[in-house]
Amino acid sequence: MKLIDTFPTNEYKGLQYRVGRVLPFGATLVEDNGVNFSIFSKEAVSCTLVLYRHGEEEPFAEIPFPQEFRIGNVYTMMVFGITIETTEYGYRFDGVYDPRKGLRFDKNKVVLDPYAKSVSGRSIWGKRRKPSSAFVHRGQIILEDYDWEGDKPLELPMEDLIIYEMHVRGFTRDPSSKIKYPGTYAGIVEKIPYLKSLGINCVELMPVFAFDEFEYCQENSGDSRLNYWGYSTLCFFAPKAGYAASGPLGMEADEFKNLIKKLHQNGIAVILDVVFNHTAEGNENGPVISYKGIDNRTYYLLTPDGEYVNFSGCGNTMNCNKAVVRNHILDCLRYWVAAYHIDGFRFDLASILTRDKKGNPMVYPPLIDTLAHDAVLGSTRLIAEAWDAGGLYQVGNFPSWRRWSEWNGKYRDCLRRFVKGDAGCAPELYSRIAGSEDLYNSRGPAASINFITCHDGFTMYDLVSYNEKHNEANGEDNRDGADCNDSWNCGAEGDTDIPEILALRMRQIRNFQTLLLTSRGVPMLLSGDEFANTQYGNNNTYCQDNKISWLDWNCLDTNKDLFTYVKTLIALRAAHPVLRAPHFDSEENGTGYPELSFHSTAPWELDRNAPALTFAVLYVEDHVKYKTEKDAFLYILVNAHWEEQTFTLPELPAGLQWHLACASRGICCPAGQETQLLVPAQFTLGPRETAVLIGK
Repeated sequence: MKLIDTFPTNEYKGLQYRVGRVLPFGATLVEDNGVNFSIFSKEAVSCTLVLYRHGEEEPFAEIPFPQEFRIGNVYTMMVFGITIETTEYGYRFDGVYDPRKGLRFDKNKVVLDPYAKSVSGRSIWGKRRKPSSAFVHRGQIILEDYDWEGDKPLELPMEDLIIYEMHVRGFTRDPSSKIKYPGTYAGIVEKIPYLKSLGINCVELMPVFAFDEFEYCQENSGDSRLNYWGYSTLCFFAPKAGYAASGPLGMEADEFKNLIKKLHQNGIAVILDVVFNHTAEGNENGPVISYKGIDNRTYYLLTPDGEYVNFSGCGNTMNCNKAVVRNHILDCLRYWVAAYHIDGFRFDLASILTRDKKGNPMVYPPLIDTLAHDAVLGSTRLIAEAWDAGGLYQVGNFPSWRRWSEWNGKYRDCLRRFVKGDAGCAPELYSRIAGSEDLYNSRGPAASINFITCHDGFTMYDLVSYNEKHNEANGEDNRDGADCNDSWNCGAEGDTDIPEILALRMRQIRNFQTLLLTSRGVPMLLSGDEFANTQYGNNNTYCQDNKISWLDWNCLDTNKDLFTYVKTLIALRAAHPVLRAPHFDSEENGTGYPELSFHSTAPWELDRNAPALTFAVLYVEDHVKYKTEKDAFLYILVNAHWEEQTFTLPELPAGLQWHLACASRGICCPAGQETQLLVPAQFTLGPRETAVLIGK
């Protein structure tokens, strides 16, 4: 029996249609082989649904929305008889065209549905269309029929995460990855055993929302520079089809879901890097793709004369705290959690999300509040990059409602300066290692996402190999990218065959990893840092779809010892919950020792306000408090000085002796095989060296 509200009342060129359902927005399958189309526009005077067959330039149908199909500011229509596997769609909006007033309606342009769940046109990475054919991003309709086999978001405790930031394509694109489907979602599935062996339990994927890699394609010495990173979103609801081996078959959604399910089956959570601060439409000189032609004054921050406010550094800024836009973002995140089982989101330039319609930062931004308290997102991890390109820096002050964590840029900067030899950083460094209580007192250490490197900047190997950026390949005369990197080349710029310099570089990398993985807070590693991957001194590889950006898996064989060292530290962190404590308690516990304390080369003696290049950290794990088998004592020794330093070790309870777990000189002992010290009360660190001792 046909339902009353799906009974067609109109017909156009053989297609039957009727007034649709306002919610949900987008294109949704309904009963009786119908598709419900629903889209918002406040200021348009009319809207037309445009339907195409795959690969055809001209539409096979254009159905104007009758005025009675407009409910409030929503145009909605059910269309029956569409073959969804071969259909693409878009909209034409008519209205006033007056850019100085922020109005940019043009009925001659077909615009993309911002709620489209799939976007055609870029299903094969790097494949160009014929120069003679007009390129229009079109929506596609997908079946939400993936078999999750009981999967759901993992809900791992935030403090337990070891985050691994990766680029979907770059992670496996290089031939050295030796996998069947390089550069794809399926390719990552093949590398899950590697991630497990390293000890990773959370991957953070750089943007996977649909974007156009040819957005600002340029030629430089015969090489194409593409939009490689993807921080320029076309559609927030659709996965990047060009990242899917099955993209040409229209199966990118299922392939991505399969990746997430496989990661979950191996205990690995998935965080998406999302970019709501701007879109691919750029400024007043940019293209009309979607929002500009739908309701420009609603979606973007504009000056009084209709130009685009640019707090993103990318041409435009989304009006994130406008009610419609706020709900749009909320709908998007709910969809990814419900339909894709995503565990968390990292928000690019999140400070923009705190700005009002005039661009001023708000104390209680509605969007941040809404996301913090939403029911669907109740166990979803929310991470802010707490700054923007307009100069708003909110690290430690991002509105949180105790739900938001932050990329801790102060942690990164402090550790970089200290490890290369800045003694003045020591007083701040103690706070950073202890979880940055000065920044996150009310939230706990897990609010601090600790990192030393990320996609934006040097890799860890380049951090110890270059004093200056080398971005010439980007074609901008080396003007792009950050000039201040707090890096040190250890005595030679770039490639060298001097053994002493090479040894120092590897020791410095181990020093960074030792501090990162024994600090309280949530550590984040850049993919490839565990085997000294290089970008050849390029600190802004946004446009490099080549060996500059792709991981060179040959480095894993060359630097297997480094991989083992990082793996051992991750295992140590996983074995000792005192390193992952969700609180700032450093007072004495059941052991009679303070849980966390800092020392000089002599135990219990340290002026925390004085410059220093040597110190030690003592963690004492109370087995009752942390529900472990026995108390644990960890002593992390740090020497950033250019001369060796001898440490007197703290006295342990009767029956325990200090053992060496690892040292950045290249010593690494598996759990249970730590080496007992020959001199039980002392340990000497060489120049620029760290070590981890364990009481057994």
